[in-house]
Amino acid sequence: MASSLPNTSQQPPQPPHLRRTNRSSQLIVNGEPFLVLGAELHNSTLSNAAFFSSWLPRLKAMNINTVLGAVSWAMIEPVEGEFNFVELDKCILAAREQGFHLVLLWFGSYKNAMSAYPPEWVQRDNQRFPRMQLRQAGAVLKTVNVIQPFCDAAKNADAKAFAALMRHLKKIDSAHSTVIMVQVENEVGLMGDSRDGSLTATRLYQSPVPEGLLEHLSSKCDRLHPTFQQKFGSIKGKSGPLSWVQAFGPGPLTEDLFMADAFSRYVQCVAAAGRAEYDIPLYMNVALCSEDPSWQDFGYIPPDVPLGNRPGEYPSGGPVGHNLDVYRYNAPDIHFYAPDIYLQNYEIISECFRHDNLPLFVPEQRRDEYGARRIWPAYGTQLAIGCSPFGIDSLLPHEASPFTLHFGLLRDVRKYILDAQANRPDDIFGFYFDEAEQPQEKPWVKSFGDYEATVERVFSFGKKGEAAGMLIRQADGAFIAVGFGYQVVFQSTNPKSVFTGVLCVEEMEAQEDGSLQRARVFNGDETQHGRCLVMPPQEPDYDGFPIPFHIPARTMISRCSVFSLERPEEEI
Repeated sequence: MASSLPNTSQQPPQPPHLRRTNRSSQLIVNGEPFLVLGAELHNSTLSNAAFFSSWLPRLKAMNINTVLGAVSWAMIEPVEGEFNFVELDKCILAAREQGFHLVLLWFGSYKNAMSAYPPEWVQRDNQRFPRMQLRQAGAVLKTVNVIQPFCDAAKNADAKAFAALMRHLKKIDSAHSTVIMVQVENEVGLMGDSRDGSLTATRLYQSPVPEGLLEHLSSKCDRLHPTFQQKFGSIKGKSGPLSWVQAFGPGPLTEDLFMADAFSRYVQCVAAAGRAEYDIPLYMNVALCSEDPSWQDFGYIPPDVPLGNRPGEYPSGGPVGHNLDVYRYNAPDIHFYAPDIYLQNYEIISECFRHDNLPLFVPEQRRDEYGARRIWPAYGTQLAIGCSPFGIDSLLPHEASPFTLHFGLLRDVRKYILDAQANRPDDIFGFYFDEAEQPQEKPWVKSFGDYEATVERVFSFGKKGEAAGMLIRQADGAFIAVGFGYQVVFQSTNPKSVFTGVLCVEEMEAQEDGSLQRARVFNGDETQHGRCLVMPPQEPDYDGFPIPFHIPARTMISRCSVFSLERPEEEI
């Protein structure tokens, strides 16, 4: 086994892990909660350490602290039984030296619902590692380069390679925790059909549903994912033995569920082998479906891009919402499921994958300003452990990355976010407004118990610009406000209150240790004379009005104290 990093004789610290919180989980790295400000690189970047290293200073300038990069089965086991980690070790060392953490993406048997990343000795052998077949018109079967998930030889070979990778990571990185999580496979599923049409798949589809899975889905139906209940609620109370059609009814969705059972069993074999070697968080990423039209969030897309409305237009058998409980039952060594959000509504998807208080991690998303604004509800309202735009290493010029600003702000207040996520999840929420004000646009409203906060775009005589940010209620009752372009009106929930106002707004500056220090104090027209908290826009538009009542956003962090008044007793 080739390696370029020396082994360490130090007693390794506790490896990265997930710690349960009241409403979710947090990622713990080197004993402390860690907020992932991530970026996923293109698939080939980690295959060349020199190229990868050349990007690290630019990623640092974007305020990224965690890099997601692919490790392919073909790269580490080019010859069966012979492993080579030299290039990967160079990447890990470069990241470590420049202060980055890594999330490795295991491109084993599956990548984007295809099998293009296994080594040559797997790809060339359709006898030992048979591929799936699409059902075509006229009962014609078309072979596609996707390994059958029923294939024990492929499953065991993949598991052996993944175990070797995880064993190696423990050897060279457990003392450092450079690598903090690993993704197992990539967007598993089958495109072009709702199930494999091979003889093996057809025989299994006509066989009974595995007894344990059927009993689990039947007896616990009321507690399962809402989309499962919506599509398969008739399973409640059924008992076997039943075929897949007898249990769930005929049609593509049942075939999708059947494939989910096969893929999840395959992934569990791989994940269990790796976790037995090095127990750090393992997750799967998800190529999304649109469970209904309201989930879609895109304008024009090219005609050759599938809409994701039915199995085969999205990877059939993947861990989408209605299949999630099959994966959770069959693959207990996968800690959570991470949605790749490009074409769907960000908040709906986040809520979908937060089911049953699972942690939210978004490993792939839009890298533009539209996408960047949407990370605020993810970190705030949905308590995300991290978000990550995809393809950041082809975004040029890199200085123009919108994530530089957003990640910089999140970095500055990370301690306050992590504290609220773990200890006071009802005291934090995020929001955004897009470039153009919409006719039916509504404010964001959040109850903090004794106060209700209403967030709107900042008042302006001119054009109202985009806005994004977060409110964090502190234990002492004050609010930390982060972001730009919005204003917050507070209202006491005390029925005796006759007035609610802003007592004091302090501009805060972030310190190296993550604490905040007071800078300027805002009042007067900068708080609309105590009526609300104002987080100024980046470039105020006065529309020719001669009084510049808004100051431009500077630190974009404030501390706000709120008060309320009750009617004097003699007036009651």
